[in-house]
Amino acid sequence: MDLNADLGEGFGIWRLGDDAALLDLVTSANVACGFHGGDPSTMHRVCAAAAERGVAVGAQVGYRDLAGFGRRRIEYAFADLRDEVIYQLGALDAFCRLFGTRVRYLKPHGALYHAAAVDESQAAAIVAAVRGYDHELPILCAPASRLAQLAAGAGLRVVAEGFADRNYLPNGSLVPRTAPHALVTDPEQVAARAVRMATERTVIAVDGSVIACQVASICLHGDSPGAVAAATLVRTALIDAGVTPKPFA
Repeated sequence: MDLNADLGEGFGIWRLGDDAALLDLVTSANVACGFHGGDPSTMHRVCAAAAERGVAVGAQVGYRDLAGFGRRRIEYAFADLRDEVIYQLGALDAFCRLFGTRVRYLKPHGALYHAAAVDESQAAAIVAAVRGYDHELPILCAPASRLAQLAAGAGLRVVAEGFADRNYLPNGSLVPRTAPHALVTDPEQVAARAVRMATERTVIAVDGSVIACQVASICLHGDSPGAVAAATLVRTALIDAGVTPKPFA
C-alpha cells in the first residue's frame, strides 16, 4: 500500500509542516508546485530530500491561489486550466531532474481536487494536460470521480486514493472542511482507519455506516495537527498488519 502526504506547501520564510520528518515515513510525496503553496527553493529542497530517500515525487497541482491555499473554487476556461497544470508539472519536473529522478504522478490539490471530481470541464483539462505532457503519468484521485472516469477513458492510469485523516460521508465523499469533524485528529484513530482501508478495503462514515474504499494509496495531510505522529503510527500499524508500504509509481 502506498502512503502519500502533501509536502512542500510552505512559501518563502513560512514553513508548513515537517517535510523532512514525513519524508522518512511516506512512500510518495505530493509536492506543491508554487500555485497554492510552495516556491522554487521549497521545491528544490523537497525534491532533493525525496530523491535521497527513494520517495516518489508527484506534482500536487492546484489553483493559482496562494492567499486561499488553493481551497477556494475558481472557474477556469478549459485551455487556461490545462496550461496552468502543464506549467506546474514542468516546474516540479525540472527540480526532480536535478537529482536524477522525475515527477512520477499527478494529484490535484484542495478545491481543484473536489471540483475535478464532479466538474466535466475541469476534470477534462487535467486529463488533457497529463496526456499532452506525459501520457504514462498516473493520476492520483478519488475513486469513481469524474476525473477518474475521464482519465481511464483517455487511457491514463488511475490510482484510487483514500484519506485516513479525513471523515467520510455515507455517499463516499469527504466531509467538507467547513463542517465539524471534517478532520480525524487522533493519531491512533488515523492509524486504525489506514489499516482498515488497506486490509478490509472499507472505511466507517460519520454516521457509523461501513462503505467501500477500494484504494491503492492512503493520504495523510502534512499540514494537519500531529501529522508526523499520525504518519509514524500509520506506518507501524500497516507493517504490523502485514502491509508493506511502497510507492505505486
